[in-house]
Amino acid sequence: MKQLLSKVGKYEFLAEPFHCDITHHLFIGHLGNHMLNAADFHSNDRGYGMGYLNPLHRTWVLSRLAIEMEEMPMAYDKFFVETWVESVVKYFTSRNFAVIGTGGRVYGYGRSVWAMIDTETRLPTDILSVRNGLIKEYIEIEKDCPIQKSSRVKISENAPLIRTIDTSYSDVDINGHINSVKYIEHMLDLWDIDWFRKYRLQRFEIAYVAEAHFSDRLCFYREQEQRNEYNVRITKIVQNEEEKEVEVCRSKIKFIKN
Repeated sequence: MKQLLSKVGKYEFLAEPFHCDITHHLFIGHLGNHMLNAADFHSNDRGYGMGYLNPLHRTWVLSRLAIEMEEMPMAYDKFFVETWVESVVKYFTSRNFAVIGTGGRVYGYGRSVWAMIDTETRLPTDILSVRNGLIKEYIEIEKDCPIQKSSRVKISENAPLIRTIDTSYSDVDINGHINSVKYIEHMLDLWDIDWFRKYRLQRFEIAYVAEAHFSDRLCFYREQEQRNEYNVRITKIVQNEEEKEVEVCRSKIKFIKN
């Protein structure tokens, strides 16, 4: 029998200066990409990643993501993303992240929920049917992830419309839909640059509801829940469908002063 790899994967990244903002800190979108890359590396190395799934017409899709940071890596900082599977049920799996500096400093943590879908029907499929449930061998329950799980984001129907955009080429990923991280980047553009001179992200949650595609129009609704905390809803309007709005995702965003 092939020997199992460690349950926790650890992957090194660099905060490239062109991935950093005006405060010289890594953009949260790029950190999100690094987390998703780490998840991809971890699952591929252990036999249930995209390299194995795609020929079977299966793929992983991100359902929820929460990131909570004490601080962000700065330009040229080397850092590690650790990732591990916390739990698995038939249609969903929970995956955690830790962002660790080279000296062992902890920048922050992440929690995510993933589903496996059939790429032809776009319907959920049984995760435990892949390789006879191999993923169960990699569940890690001893390692701590000391941040709260994603909450249910509530936003009123009267939340004001702040912005609309038409999706374009650079928004679309390899799966043919709008990339998960692009929603995060577009949401943060709801605040102007002076806001980010004064405040930084402390916690970001997003729950994905439906897919959007090239040329869909995205509508961004925002309301303030409490001081420096906001809820955002994104809907899509599909061309040639009589201006019908469909919810795509919801997000809760918390800032603190720099």
